[in-house]
Amino acid sequence: METIDLKELFEYYKSKFGIVILFVALVGILGCLYGLFVQKPMYKSSTSIVLISESKDNSQLTYNDVSVNQNLVSTYSEIVKSKRILNQVINNLNLDYSYGALSNNIEVSSVTGTQIIKITVTDGNSKTAMKVANEIAKVFSKEIPELYNISNVNILDTAEVASSAYNVNIAKQSTIFLLAGLALGLGVVFVMYYFDRSVKNASQIEDKLKLPVLATVREYRG
Repeated sequence: METIDLKELFEYYKSKFGIVILFVALVGILGCLYGLFVQKPMYKSSTSIVLISESKDNSQLTYNDVSVNQNLVSTYSEIVKSKRILNQVINNLNLDYSYGALSNNIEVSSVTGTQIIKITVTDGNSKTAMKVANEIAKVFSKEIPELYNISNVNILDTAEVASSAYNVNIAKQSTIFLLAGLALGLGVVFVMYYFDRSVKNASQIEDKLKLPVLATVREYRG
């Protein structure tokens, strides 16, 4: 494998500095344009529900109540995304969504060691995301008594309108694209250097041919 002279490579990069800057500028501009005009902003809104004891007297809450509720968290998390719940949400809000499309936009998670279930909805419209999250919690709370004949679900936190898109950060994305442009530019120049077979100075001839250079001829400019 041909060895690379780091000093020579550095000088080559200096001579091709304009190419590196061009790639940085080009990729950086394309990244900004993508973030501003192409990338679709998405918003997230979350609501939380908590499983409680059927007894209204908190002093009567037993370890068994807590244990049963914690065991139900996984089951309830699946019910949240069931057709029975989501189809009602679609009808109640007149959403232009199929069940599958809406289900893909919903994330249900449980807070480890607690009786809390968090429902997060993603949508291109911040208000729609909020309305869907709150409606899911409302419908779910009404359906559980019919499914299990128990009333142990309360809404803990209602969803609010997201102030900004979670997937768009122009400053962060611009930095990433600029670094990507720098890496691409450096890579292109390295490939150019690696496949460049031209002789740039007398020392290269000595290194390649293992022969001393006796004289050099300068270009005459009359």
